[in-house]
Amino acid sequence: MHALTNVTEGQRRQVLTTSTVAFTACFAVWTIFSIIGVQIQRDLQLSDTEFGLLVGTPILTGSLSRLILGIWADQYGGRIVNTILMLAAAAATFMLSWAETYIEFLIAALGVGLAGGSFAVGIAYVSRWYPKDRQGTALGIFGMGNVGAAVTKFVAPFVMVAAGWTTVAQYWAAGLAIMAIVFYVTTKDDPVLVAQRKSGERPQSAAMQLTPLKKLQVWRFALYYFFVFGAFVALALWLPRYYVGAYDLDIRTAGMLGALYSLPASVFRAAGGWMSDKWGARKVMYWTFGVSILCTFLLSYPTTHYVVEGIDGPIAFTLAMGVVPFTILTFVLGFFMSLGKAAVYKHIPVYYPDNVGSVGGLVGMIGGLGGFVLPIAFGMMNDLTGVWTSCFMLLFALVAGAMLWMHFAILRMERKAHPELGALPELPEMIGLEADASAQRRPGINTARRPRRIPNILAPAE
Repeated sequence: MHALTNVTEGQRRQVLTTSTVAFTACFAVWTIFSIIGVQIQRDLQLSDTEFGLLVGTPILTGSLSRLILGIWADQYGGRIVNTILMLAAAAATFMLSWAETYIEFLIAALGVGLAGGSFAVGIAYVSRWYPKDRQGTALGIFGMGNVGAAVTKFVAPFVMVAAGWTTVAQYWAAGLAIMAIVFYVTTKDDPVLVAQRKSGERPQSAAMQLTPLKKLQVWRFALYYFFVFGAFVALALWLPRYYVGAYDLDIRTAGMLGALYSLPASVFRAAGGWMSDKWGARKVMYWTFGVSILCTFLLSYPTTHYVVEGIDGPIAFTLAMGVVPFTILTFVLGFFMSLGKAAVYKHIPVYYPDNVGSVGGLVGMIGGLGGFVLPIAFGMMNDLTGVWTSCFMLLFALVAGAMLWMHFAILRMERKAHPELGALPELPEMIGLEADASAQRRPGINTARRPRRIPNILAPAE
């Protein structure tokens, strides 16, 4: 907090704005295969499983690199680490336009994926400019850079139709390189790093940075992020393919409709950060998981034909979800996922203020791995089941599991913080009913109810 004494609001706004724009550019590059991958699949005649691997490979690199990049951001400063990262990703994206075989595309995609590692760097960098009571809002605004996925879906289809997918790769690479230079020129080293240099204090070693990762709580946060972010990335990559295959739409229409999911899943992240600061991240997570369970359940129901034996003979009808209700449901799902993404990262600087880079890097890595694993799983389930909605069946099982783990973990924490909860029955309204019933069976016994005292338990603080 002492390092923040001389930081002005103007400096904070400058850093937050530039970092958010830079992250937007990185995310646009990171999800580039959601559009150009559809054409590459057609050119190389790939199966859905091979397509899932192709679009997921950049996510793998971006995810695995987040842990070490988060540590480096804490040690050497997010400004220099992010600049080098963006330049490397831009070079790899430009080289993508030279690939010809499937293996070459996969190798190039590994380099493209470096752009996804910018999230862990940005989280560590931006959080150092704000006090704890404002970090949720600040990190939520920074996370709006996820809108880069929508930018790619809006713009890339038109560029690809007009000039080919290789032009998309080259333009996106040039834009990222320019943004790297702008970011370095318009930002400064964070105040914590500056204070460490002045005092001669050495940053924490990598081993110390990794110490909090032994806690199960960190991995629970990672599972939350596996859904709210990993599933977001997976659907951002998969939905254009879904619209083309399930609804027989052209790539431009599919990209525009896919953007209607990516846009709320990105823009409203700032609202999620503000809500987490105001009402608590725990409540926001309950809202996120509850609505997501409902949405994925409805989306997972496949088109089904029924025949009912009626009074006057068989009655046939069909249950199917059209494009409009499907798009509305994915919009709602994306909105609540955006709130959840901010809520997860609200926890980290509060619980682990000295290890934001490593803890945030691990949580981001696991979440990003969801963006790698899930598209492949979607493709495999399509190939094995032949049911388009199978991807949402998988997401329903995932979010339901995360909700249960979160709920029972909170119950354990409440009982640990308030031991008197251990003596409280699971169903307090049942107290005395068995004794009353037994007394009623014996004559001469006064069965009048006695007032029962139930402990007054205060809810634990957020």
